[in-house]
Amino acid sequence: MSTTTSTSGPTGATTVNSGAPAGRVIQGRATVVVGLQWGDEGKGKIVHYLTPLHDAVVRYNGGANAGHSVVVGGERFALHLIPSGILHKGKRAIIGNGVVVDPAWLIGEIDKLTARGVDMSNLRISSRAHVVMPWHKDEDDLRERLLRVESAVVTGDGKGGEPIGTTKRGIGPCYADKHQRATAVRMGELLDEASLRSKVRMIAKIKTATLGALFDALPVSERPEARPAYDAETVLKSCVEWAKRLGAMVGDTSAELLRMVEEGKSILLEGANATLLDVDHGTFPFVTSSSTVALGAPTGSGIPMQSIGRVLGIMKAYSTRVGGGPMATELIATEADRALAHHIRERGREYGTTTGRPRRVGWLDLPAVRYAVRLNGVTEVAVMLLDVLEGMQQIRVCTGYTIDGRPAEFEPDAGWMSRATPEFATLEGFSGEVSKARTLSELPKEARAYISLIERHVGAKVAIVSVGPDKDQTIRVDG
Repeated sequence: MSTTTSTSGPTGATTVNSGAPAGRVIQGRATVVVGLQWGDEGKGKIVHYLTPLHDAVVRYNGGANAGHSVVVGGERFALHLIPSGILHKGKRAIIGNGVVVDPAWLIGEIDKLTARGVDMSNLRISSRAHVVMPWHKDEDDLRERLLRVESAVVTGDGKGGEPIGTTKRGIGPCYADKHQRATAVRMGELLDEASLRSKVRMIAKIKTATLGALFDALPVSERPEARPAYDAETVLKSCVEWAKRLGAMVGDTSAELLRMVEEGKSILLEGANATLLDVDHGTFPFVTSSSTVALGAPTGSGIPMQSIGRVLGIMKAYSTRVGGGPMATELIATEADRALAHHIRERGREYGTTTGRPRRVGWLDLPAVRYAVRLNGVTEVAVMLLDVLEGMQQIRVCTGYTIDGRPAEFEPDAGWMSRATPEFATLEGFSGEVSKARTLSELPKEARAYISLIERHVGAKVAIVSVGPDKDQTIRVDG
């Protein structure tokens, strides 16, 4: 008879000693790290912080449209496709099947990290991850141009909107081809040149025709320089080069992870983007194209649901957003609002890791975070960038919404958000050297009150408070 014992602490890995037979799932060994807002919450830092407690770090969704900034020893690393766990020696870093991979971008990222002394020998790529091909980026660009010309997206309120605001990295078109199936290429297929050749020829013909039609639909003044046309041999040559560089890293990562689960090892699942950008559960249609929530972690990694024991939700002490879509608490209405947004943006380095675009800034939206906590089954919350709010005399927080004067529950829909009015509470600000605090008691009482307010409204315990970019600028909240 096999026996299993376990102990755990907040956000830490469970310790398991088991003689479980192969095929038996040991429950609760995996942790999901998920963003609770519109992305850029600081997930990279928390993954880096938690990696020593786990055996593998897995990226389960998104592509090169996402970016994590991690500070190690005073050095800042910008990661896009590669899991943050790669910065820890001996830890397996896995790009899961739910990710869409731009091989050229990934190779560039590998080369940059290698040049800085990062060991890449533990990087693995799922053979079932889909490949971002040249036509995907072209389609992304053409669609955004056409949306801009045609009064953009129409939301649920029936009004004309704006372009989605994609990064133009080809993510959405790649996911679309994944579901269309016949025009999709997976990482494992790059390793079979003979079979890939006929497939690329077929896809090149389809994409030349369909993207050519999109090009023709644009006014001449809005068209890119050249009409899209794809030579199959040229594309295949790139595929062969990608296979040479990445082939040794490509394999059945789900099988590897399942073995780890059965052996009682701990896995950290790293989400890209965030809950309010989820294709099903986000503020549609201004969302990304993948399942960003914890619900997508088993699908995007290939491990069973019952192996997940913790869901750590990451949130900023305020709100930011990149790209199109309504943002009810955005600081934009007055000159004073815009000046405050600029102040927060500069203090928080609120510029896209991937694109460099300035992020839109607003007050904390607690109903939206509460929605994300409930949806993800969050067990603990990490509050990030608290230090950015230091020195403000007053801090406003959205505590609810009304529509036509009546209280309304938050709905993740762009049309709903365009009709809803946020209700604000005003709190006393805090000052002092917040970034030097290492325990909760060292924070100003006003900052502690802010954290308590968050806990009460979102319905989950705050287990971590980040007061700066470095790993040691992290407060673990016990008890």
